[in-house]
Amino acid sequence: MARDRTQARERSYEELERIFADVDAPFALVDLDAMWSNAREMLGRAAGTPIRVASKSVRCRPLLASILDEPGFRGLMTFTLPESLWLHEHGFDDLLLAYPTAHRGALAELGRLESERPPILMVDSVAHLDLIESAVGRAARPVRVCIDLDVSWWPLGGRLKIGVKRSPIRTPEQARDLAREIVGRPGLELAGLMGYEAHIAGLGDSPLGKRVQAPLIRQIKRRSAGEIAERRAAVVEAVRDVAPLPLVNGGGTGSIHTTRREDVITEITAGSGFYAPTLFDRYSSFSLTPAAMFAMPVVRKPSGSTATLLGAGYHASGAAGRDRLPTPHLPRGLRVDPLEGAGEVQTPVLGSAAASLQIGANVYLRHAKAGELCERFNTLYLVRGGAIADEVPTYRGEGRCEL
Repeated sequence: MARDRTQARERSYEELERIFADVDAPFALVDLDAMWSNAREMLGRAAGTPIRVASKSVRCRPLLASILDEPGFRGLMTFTLPESLWLHEHGFDDLLLAYPTAHRGALAELGRLESERPPILMVDSVAHLDLIESAVGRAARPVRVCIDLDVSWWPLGGRLKIGVKRSPIRTPEQARDLAREIVGRPGLELAGLMGYEAHIAGLGDSPLGKRVQAPLIRQIKRRSAGEIAERRAAVVEAVRDVAPLPLVNGGGTGSIHTTRREDVITEITAGSGFYAPTLFDRYSSFSLTPAAMFAMPVVRKPSGSTATLLGAGYHASGAAGRDRLPTPHLPRGLRVDPLEGAGEVQTPVLGSAAASLQIGANVYLRHAKAGELCERFNTLYLVRGGAIADEVPTYRGEGRCEL
């Protein structure tokens, strides 16, 4: 990957239509020039701190491998244990599972692995440790685990929580107690500590339709980042009183530049930034180039000012709202019909460009989130320069259905 800091140019509608003139929609694509531009942007904000790549946000094994070949990116953060074991079979050997698992069959398989670097499991309670030991049985080596720390912000003396509902481990004392429980079990090994500041990394400064909230959101992020840095340092110190802690993971695409300032952080996780979905259009502290999108054909013209697309009802997960809908990207001047939204079989689009769209024309849309788009397509067309460089399988194309 070239070290050019110049942000990639967004492709025009005419350019994409020329590149995909012989490909029938629906199809999904990743613009490699934009993806590598986004990778450079993230590495720049990380300022030397290694970035662990979130597999959930990419969901394409060839792209994951090519990203990890680049200096600055180290290891994967996975999202299910079966996925982790599958990736391990294919040669990925630095795997940190982001979420606790209750998959007993996969845990038993993990226990049978003869590997120097098996996947690391995420835990936040004694119940997790009990389940792991029960399912794994007699393992060849101790199972490596990572403590999940709640880094939500609790203002008003702890009476209000701002953040996602993840780990119950919040204080240095709670983390120390769980660490002691881990090191007291011969079948387990403490490998690290992770805290994901979702309310900073995953929340834009100017959310769609909520401009009045933008100053408040920025203030919350600033104050919470300071509180997290102080508390995470105290937690790391408390855990290291019990055992070594080689890995301290934090962050996300939206918080790389704040998380990397913490002295205790050894690595930062990021993934969505490679594809730059629409949720990242609403961040004021950095700018990415749209890299992943999908094309749907116009199949109806119900009126002169409306073009109806086939399908496109690819809603993103999370609380329902306009910001979870796919966004028409090219040609410019289109919007989803607010009365119908994005549907399973059809999506009407309105706007100045709709009148000129004819039956069979393509509309290029962007998903609100990153890797979820790959659950809809078996392959990704990779574009480099002015041509299709390759067509590679997604997880779905390799027969994977994780969740």
